Amino acid sequence: QVQLVESGGGLVQAGGSLRLSCAASGRTANINAMGWFRQAPGKERDFVGAISRSFGDTYYADYVKGRFTISRDNARNIVYLQMNSLKPEDTAVYYCASARWTTNYASANEYNYWGQGTQVTVSS
Repeated sequence: QVQLVESGGGLVQAGGSLRLSCAASGRTANINAMGWFRQAPGKERDFVGAISRSFGDTYYADYVKGRFTISRDNARNIVYLQMNSLKPEDTAVYYCASARWTTNYASANEYNYWGQGTQVTVSS
């Protein structure tokens, strides 16, 4: 079992920044990749980005490239999502997820465990 807890969400004006954190506990040695997804009201859960545990390779959805950055602290089992130049359309609940093994980082089905989510609201 892996437990994931997100934090750092909140209300920010357009153009502002937020940093989300995802702390993992439990059987963290089994984690190969960590992903971030988001879900806006009435919409499906969308891929935001992911990072591999071993080499730190990162992958991003096109709509966040250049604005969002994922990083990791393997010693502390924390993954970060730095969000800059936020837009109102970034408003959503953001979830982190862990995968034991995946080659398709953008697919939610590849992830085994999910956090409870943290709300991000961007005002115009």
